[in-house]
Amino acid sequence: MKVGFISLGCAKNQVNCEQMIWKTYEAGYEVALGAEDCDVAVVNTCGFLQEAREEALAEIDALAQAKAQGKLQKILVTGCMAQWWKDEIQARCPQADGFVGVSGYEDIAQVIAQALEDQHPAHFGDIDAPVPETDRVVCTSDYWAWLRIAEGCDNRCAYCIIPFIRGKFRSRPEEAILAEAQDLAQAGMQELIVVAQDITRYGLDLYGARTLAKLLPKLCAIEGIHWVRLHYLYPDEITDELIDVIANEPKIVKYLDIPIQHISDHLLKSMHRRGTGEEIRALFRKLRERIPGLVLRTSLIAGFPGETEEDFEELCTFLREFRIQRAGVFPFSPEEGSAAATYPDQVDEDVKRRRVELITELQLAVVDDWCESMMGQVVEVLCEGYDDETELYYGRSYADSPGIDGLVHFEGEEGGVRPGAFYQVKITSNYDGELIGILYEEDDEP
Repeated sequence: MKVGFISLGCAKNQVNCEQMIWKTYEAGYEVALGAEDCDVAVVNTCGFLQEAREEALAEIDALAQAKAQGKLQKILVTGCMAQWWKDEIQARCPQADGFVGVSGYEDIAQVIAQALEDQHPAHFGDIDAPVPETDRVVCTSDYWAWLRIAEGCDNRCAYCIIPFIRGKFRSRPEEAILAEAQDLAQAGMQELIVVAQDITRYGLDLYGARTLAKLLPKLCAIEGIHWVRLHYLYPDEITDELIDVIANEPKIVKYLDIPIQHISDHLLKSMHRRGTGEEIRALFRKLRERIPGLVLRTSLIAGFPGETEEDFEELCTFLREFRIQRAGVFPFSPEEGSAAATYPDQVDEDVKRRRVELITELQLAVVDDWCESMMGQVVEVLCEGYDDETELYYGRSYADSPGIDGLVHFEGEEGGVRPGAFYQVKITSNYDGELIGILYEEDDEP
């Protein structure tokens, strides 16, 4: 019996999917990525935005067609969308043969067996329960992996439904995190990407204090780990102690993902975000002063209810001044169940799109300028493969997180460069926001 997995959505979803794959394999099933030639398909869905739910429904419809053609026996829907719609999921997805919420994924083997017996199982556990400690099969890469240190969120931002889907913030015990990191290192992972909805809150629920600054040096001490990357940090929880650790630990890449959403004080307050625009500016100045070469990534919302042209111009002025190298901008989506969905002064959809386009254009210019500033510099690159079309190797520098940022392309003698290894690359040009270079040896001319 062959079970295929399709993972949609964020890093936390990916980790859940990898844990379900392990549980399925452990139960004796043959496992695959994708649904082709499989008996059972498991779709691990995202429920954060309407667009993501539509993607999941389209995937389920495609699987339903395969099932109708006799190419598939059963369809299981898991993850955030299943959790969010748990009271109506069977009506929404009549093609599905079983459902698992975000806190029931450790039961996936049992659910598969029940579905094959035509029982139509629906497993939805307590979303506030402690995070299950389950082994996983890393599917992202042979060289890097997500390291989830917590689940859920307590921030209750007005635009977000994550706390209602994934529950309150729950830290994993430090010893469990370090044991998993050790296993990942022994499996050959060169880069660990520390992830949670808000990693700066880590430890508060378990230890009565925020202990990320104490956890990170222990992670960095694990032999075999070359890079540690941090996603996502809430701005007002970044302490001087944490900054010192990031600055002084060579293994922590000087790249921080700090979603700010906006810079206007009244919008930050309306979003239920802590802190002010001036505090964000002061934080970014401090970070750049104390962490030389820092690359910042952030997320922004355009068209939040009540956003005026003055608010939008303040955001654009901030971006021009602070030259954030990596920024994702999204139009506000009034998600059912979020406080902001009920706010008056909703912004017209055309205005949202125009503002997203303007920020995107602004950021393209910032990225171009940053790429130009990298000319002649030597950067360390984790090689990830060879492109036959361009006849160049490619990989990521410290400035590039997988899946959301760009790549570094570089020349190298075919067969002389090994994916999964680190190389020094001298940057010689750039194209469309990505860097291009050549292998650099220490005895080369600077």
